[in-house]
Amino acid sequence: MAIFQRRKKSVGSHAQKVWSTLGLGFAAAGLAIAPTQAACAPAVAIEASPINLAGAPLPAPKLDYQIVFVLGGPGSGKGTQCAKLVEEFGLVHLSAGDLLRTHMKSGTEDGNMVANMIKQGQIVPSRVTISLLEKAMRDSGKRQFLIDGFPRNEENRSNFESQTGIEPAFVLFFDCPEEVMERRLLGRQEGRTDDNLETIRKRFKVFMDSTQPIINFYVAKGRVRRINADRSPQAVYADVGSAGTVEMESQ
Repeated sequence: MAIFQRRKKSVGSHAQKVWSTLGLGFAAAGLAIAPTQAACAPAVAIEASPINLAGAPLPAPKLDYQIVFVLGGPGSGKGTQCAKLVEEFGLVHLSAGDLLRTHMKSGTEDGNMVANMIKQGQIVPSRVTISLLEKAMRDSGKRQFLIDGFPRNEENRSNFESQTGIEPAFVLFFDCPEEVMERRLLGRQEGRTDDNLETIRKRFKVFMDSTQPIINFYVAKGRVRRINADRSPQAVYADVGSAGTVEMESQ
């Protein structure tokens, strides 16, 4: 049985394809065309209920989930593409950053601890983010997930696999030139305080330094699906949505 089935008919040359793969057969990115000037839509994320990570551990049955890590630099358009996949295939889109922000606002002891760590410039332990992702997956009642903006570094990656027992079916990597991402971020005018040139360039450097080793790791395992994101959202999604079909064992 195909894993991902379209919930409705869509328009375009890829309409007869099924986004059924969590492993193989992604279409190669096409020839680059002029990059879009349009703003990238904000990510659509699941807001998990507050969780006190300092208390008793969550029950840990085997997580029979199929996940795709969605990676790309700030302004690469991954949020826009995730929203399209959610609409067309009914996937669950989890934003690690949004889950953390919701957790910090929860008023729990652990949420306050995380907020204080971030305020002091400390790195949030991987177990916190991973536990939030685990709970959000359980709460959703679904099996297929797009995990956006995670893992951010090699420690995130290795701890996710050891803590959950899950390896990603593949990594969807939106490859976009830095100058294009910079132009998109400066033009989106969402009122974000981190959308200034100095901060944007720092974010690019952090992304490259921390995320490139993850990309390299999964490239070696044959699990990276690289998408040319230096195009219009429609052209990019034509490649994302036209992934080849692979039958996988269903639950």
